[in-house]
Amino acid sequence: MVAKGGATLLADEAIAAVRSLMIPRASLLTPNAPEAAALTGLAVESLDDQRRAGEALLQLGARAVLMKGGHVSGERVVDLLMTPTGDTIFETDRQDTRHTHGTGCTLASACATGLAQGLDLSTAVAQAWAYVQEAMASAPGLGQGHGPLDHGWALRG
Repeated sequence: MVAKGGATLLADEAIAAVRSLMIPRASLLTPNAPEAAALTGLAVESLDDQRRAGEALLQLGARAVLMKGGHVSGERVVDLLMTPTGDTIFETDRQDTRHTHGTGCTLASACATGLAQGLDLSTAVAQAWAYVQEAMASAPGLGQGHGPLDHGWALRG
């Protein structure tokens, strides 16, 4: 819905359809802070805000929500996996890199891959989260601005 650089990727009139049609069907939502704010109408500027917005998204029918904290200020990045039965925090120091283009899409895709492989939700998200952290750290240094990740790092062992 909202790109790393702040660009809106979804028309405003489509947000109501996402709320009513897509969220209730979602096994896992992976919103960044601006996306969660757009979907819930709540400010998302702290871990407490992430938790409130995640609860609101669960109330809309999502079975699980991974609240991504990359847009939340601070020296550490905190992502919060929320389900009706509990929360899991994924936390690390913020990487000093410009190679963050596609982190959200990569994380969501890696989560979906783990789930398709039959992993339980917590394991799928943990593996996906670790994969993205290393993909950022291994970035090839291409381009200008928000550069790409190294999606193939795991293949080179």
